Amino acid sequence: MRACAAVVGLALIVLAASAASASALPARFWGVVPQLTPSREQFQRLNRGGVRVTRIPIEWAGAQPKRGGPFSWGSTDAAVENAVANGIAVLPFLVGAPSWAVPQASVQGGHGAKAPAKLPVSGAGASGWRSFLQEAVRRYGPGGSFWSEHPELAELPIREWQVWNEPNFKYFVAKPNPAEYGKLVKASFTAIKSVDPGAKVILAGMFARPKGARNPKTGKHKSINWYASDFLEQMYKTNPGIKSKFNGVALHPYTIHYQDLTPEIEEFRGILGENHDAAKGLWITELGWSSEAPSPGDQFAKGVAGQARELRGAFQLLRAKQAKWKLQQVDWFSVNDQQGACNFCGGSGLFGEGFKPKKAWYEYVKFAGGRP
Repeated sequence: MRACAAVVGLALIVLAASAASASALPARFWGVVPQLTPSREQFQRLNRGGVRVTRIPIEWAGAQPKRGGPFSWGSTDAAVENAVANGIAVLPFLVGAPSWAVPQASVQGGHGAKAPAKLPVSGAGASGWRSFLQEAVRRYGPGGSFWSEHPELAELPIREWQVWNEPNFKYFVAKPNPAEYGKLVKASFTAIKSVDPGAKVILAGMFARPKGARNPKTGKHKSINWYASDFLEQMYKTNPGIKSKFNGVALHPYTIHYQDLTPEIEEFRGILGENHDAAKGLWITELGWSSEAPSPGDQFAKGVAGQARELRGAFQLLRAKQAKWKLQQVDWFSVNDQQGACNFCGGSGLFGEGFKPKKAWYEYVKFAGGRP
């Protein structure tokens, strides 16, 4: 009987430890990134599955297409309303620039793609960007106009703001420049804090390792694109005092296999340590694989079962390393498929056509603690 009691006691201790570990995760740890704005009913299902935050773009070009013109928040309002109605918080990334503020340029080797020629850190771009950020916070921050216009919603103000998206990758600024991005961060911090002093400013999610951005023999930067760690290192070096101008960093560690996540994340966190900034948290604001059939031209395509397998392995790793890596949030890319948006976007969703769940959704729910 004593041996039996000891076994039962040990089992209870293990269960208690597991429960404590799960509860130790930040409240908004499990998130998603939609490609197409989910309906209210779809957000309801995401909430039921354990999704606690959704990451969405707020694009300056769409909000203010004319110089000096009024701001239009229609598409952002719809996404925020549908998410908040289902108790899902919103993490926005503020991105883009209208052509009146920053000229567009052809993306090198981008097959006709265009991107802002530079970041909005001078002239009309700088003043316009500052105004855009302030108006966004006034609308969606504490006591914002969005909430007064929607009294039926429980107020869930946005307090975390992400500045740009993948500034180390040519498709989001034609000539990535870490010194220039640091200037944008400083200006954004001042603008956001002028409206909501308690807001948090998060760096853009950086594409961890764009192909060809580092010389494999010398280990040095060599391309128009940058490795996230090299870009972050140069941002620190070229912007004295920048440590006080942001509250967290973000990474998009797209890898062929989930086992490759560890070196990418630890290298990135290493730059924080080298700059005496290791206390800052890390947001994984994009992570994913495709359910499309594997092919030589798409190494992120794993098939339906393979996508679920990669998610399971990645989430097990990220959950286990949450404290060590100071992970604050993990956002799966994406909720839904969108053909042609990127080389693997046609199969990256947790849901397929008609919002039909894939195997990866059932795996996601197991970690998020919800119901499919």
